Amino acid sequence: MIYEKLAWLGIDFIPTAITYILSFTALFIGSVTDLKTREVPDWLNYGLIISGIGLNLLFSAVYSNSSFVINSIIGLLIFFGIAYIMFYAGQWGGGDSKILMGLGAMIGIDVSYISSQFLLGFFVNALFIGAIYGLFWSIFLVFKNKQKFWKEFNKILLQKNAVKAKKIMLLVLALLFTFLFIIKLYSIKILILSLAFIILTTFYLWIFVKAIEKSAMHKLVEPSKLTEGDWIVKDVYVNGNYITGPKDLGISKSQIKKLIEFYKKRKIKKILIKEGIPFVPSFFIAFTVSLLFGNPLMLLV
Repeated sequence: MIYEKLAWLGIDFIPTAITYILSFTALFIGSVTDLKTREVPDWLNYGLIISGIGLNLLFSAVYSNSSFVINSIIGLLIFFGIAYIMFYAGQWGGGDSKILMGLGAMIGIDVSYISSQFLLGFFVNALFIGAIYGLFWSIFLVFKNKQKFWKEFNKILLQKNAVKAKKIMLLVLALLFTFLFIIKLYSIKILILSLAFIILTTFYLWIFVKAIEKSAMHKLVEPSKLTEGDWIVKDVYVNGNYITGPKDLGISKSQIKKLIEFYKKRKIKKILIKEGIPFVPSFFIAFTVSLLFGNPLMLLV
């Protein structure tokens, strides 16, 4: 039964079973640690990458088929590119990005059969499930920090840039509704109403996200509690020298070491960091859905 589920991959059952079981286990462990500590241990991420390449190298030798290790390297490189973009776009943390690279190395991608690749289907599922997961997690944070959230929401609405954006939005909406009464074509009316809805929801979604960040995701910590990849909210200067800040897109070990030294000398106080949404559980759900229901892209071919 399992073999039939995985037969569309076009590779032998034993390598498939081993790589899928290891990937499933790694995602499960990563999900638990991500939910508990907001971190995915490096031993898990790098272990998945190294064992993925190592196992596929072994499979290539045993089956006299170089495609195993070639597909592993291609999978690693493709998912490195995706992870790099998502990390520097501020959407995923370092742990999220590295565990995806591990999946790429473990399962691999055969570019000659790109439309039927499991990882491609997994990524599509991960984007869709991740969006729903992120929405529900955000709603959970709102209810958990209800008073702080509404305080920040109203505070942001009164900020200068928000007031300016709101005025521009209202002006654009007024123009759109003016055209709505002038134009007779029903299809154009629908288009104008859709555009007005998108503009309105985008503005308040922006305020919503900002309010969640400030009310539920910002946290003051001692430098000794920082971990590599943590997002710093505000620039940190000591004696006029820049140490770290948001532009770093994740603090480094050397920067943490400096901050600990300055904190001991009482030159700095606690550091304001942004805790991201633990996304590895959404990868685990997407992986499980992909195993059970296959690649959604197969419906298009």
